[in-house]
Amino acid sequence: MTLHYVRFQQLCHRSALLKCLRPEVLVCLMAIGVGLLSVMRGENFTPQQSLPTDASKAEVVIDNFSFLPKEITVPVGTTVTWTNHDDVPHVVASADDQFKKSGPLDTDESFSHTFTTAGNYTYFCSIHPHMTGKIIVK
Repeated sequence: MTLHYVRFQQLCHRSALLKCLRPEVLVCLMAIGVGLLSVMRGENFTPQQSLPTDASKAEVVIDNFSFLPKEITVPVGTTVTWTNHDDVPHVVASADDQFKKSGPLDTDESFSHTFTTAGNYTYFCSIHPHMTGKIIVK
């Protein structure tokens, strides 16, 4: 083998390795690694799923024109408290009048309701109807 051929092979090998180590490939590999670690640890929680809550109380935050979490599952007898962290008022209202609506909630004001019957309770902001949420009472 000639010295030029060996040098050519070394350059090709390095270049292929560098192509594999592009930033987008590294980000993808890191995401896969984090995903595998969380699965191995049993942490398969996704932000969209229902959140289990304490048996006596649950919190819903109103922020950025959204109810967070959007959906929660609670046991019968739980008191849910909505707290407005937006700079504009919001009103929590049941979609089908299953519970009394709040008055206008200004910044950092709260409204609570105790759910005494199992069922699905869909609610929205009567000022901004695109804001919706759901309480599942079991």
